[in-house]
Amino acid sequence: MGNYAGFWLRFAAYLIDFVIMLIANIVVYAVFGLSFLEAAAAPDFNAGDLVNFVVGIAYFAGFEASTMQGTLGKRALGMIVTDFQGNRISFLRALGRYFAKIPSAIILGIGFIMVAFTERKQGLHDMIASTLVLRAQPGEGSVDPSVFD
Repeated sequence: MGNYAGFWLRFAAYLIDFVIMLIANIVVYAVFGLSFLEAAAAPDFNAGDLVNFVVGIAYFAGFEASTMQGTLGKRALGMIVTDFQGNRISFLRALGRYFAKIPSAIILGIGFIMVAFTERKQGLHDMIASTLVLRAQPGEGSVDPSVFD
């Protein structure tokens, strides 16, 4: 089966998403009259941090649960997030996948690196949320059922 999205393609999509979120963060801080660089260096939690946290959840979970089935970075590189049957995931599953990235990151990023070595190119967060990232267009998420045998 060749339609699972591999590590480097997913990494490139994340870089695109990172730039989008960085710009969003700078805008949010500016709206609150804060300097992004000063706020990033300060250990205190402020309203801009809270808004950025919510925007991050809305961006990642919202886009992955939407009819686009992926963030802007994933879509730009031709990927979608699906369940094991190739269907669009719910917002709750996308939210779970978002928070499942915490253990993926905490263990020195090994949860993300797993994408390069697992049969279905799943990271720890994908396994926890029972999701796949496929090279496909929205609505085309076909999965070869033989991989589950």
